Amino acid sequence: MKRYVLTTLVAFIATVATAQLNIQLHYDLGDALYGKQLSNRQHWTATIENYSADPWGSTYFFVDANFGDNVLESAYTEISRGLKFWDAPVAVQVEYNGGLSNTGSYSDAYLLGAAYNWANKDFSRTFTAQAFYRYQAKDRCGSKHTWQLTGVWGIHFAKRLCSFTGYVDLIHDNSVNGSLILTSEPQFWINLNALKKVNDKFNLSVGTELEISNNFVWPTDGRNNRFYVIPTLAAKWTF
Repeated sequence: MKRYVLTTLVAFIATVATAQLNIQLHYDLGDALYGKQLSNRQHWTATIENYSADPWGSTYFFVDANFGDNVLESAYTEISRGLKFWDAPVAVQVEYNGGLSNTGSYSDAYLLGAAYNWANKDFSRTFTAQAFYRYQAKDRCGSKHTWQLTGVWGIHFAKRLCSFTGYVDLIHDNSVNGSLILTSEPQFWINLNALKKVNDKFNLSVGTELEISNNFVWPTDGRNNRFYVIPTLAAKWTF
C-alpha cells in the first residue's frame, strides 16, 4: 500500500483546501491469486493518510500498518514537503521513505526534486508529475545514488460519486533485472455520501486498489524480479 489517494491532495490544491485526513482498510488478495508465491503476504493493511497546506506549501504523509495472523508485522511511512513561494505550478519537493518489520528495517530513502501540478477549474481532474534525486541510505547493491519519476492522478466523476485515483513510480535500481522498478496503485472508490438520501457527512467510500508492479514485490523465494497485479477490497473514511 502506498500514499496515494493523493487526488486532490497535491500542493497546488492549497487554494481550496487546507487539510484532509483519511483512514483506509485493505484486504489483500495476493495469496488467493498467486498461492505459495505470495503466501508470506499480509492480508490486512490499515493506512492513515493526511494532507495539510499552509502559505509556504504543503505537507503530506501516510503510514501503512501490515497485519499478519493477529500480529502487526510491519509498518511503512512516507512524508513529503512541497515548498512553493511563487504562482507558477511548480514546487520544490523533499521526501522521506522508510519503515520497520518483524525481521528488520527497510532501506531508508531520501528524495529531493521538483513537482509540476495541474488541475481543471473544479478540481475534478488533477495531475502531478515529479522528478527526484533519490538517496537510499542502506542499499548494498550499488544504487545508493539514483533517481525516481512519479506521476499522481485523480479523476472524480458521476457527480463525485466515483473517484479514480492513483500513482505510478519508476525507480532506477541496479539490483533488479533491467535496473528499473515499476510500481503503481490505481484505486477506484464509490463515495457513499454522493448517493441520494445519504447524509453528506457520511464520508465512507468503498472500492478496490490494484498493486501493479515489476521488480518490486518480494515473493516467498526472496527474489523481487517478477510482474504482479494484486487487488484489494477496501474501505475508506475521510475526516
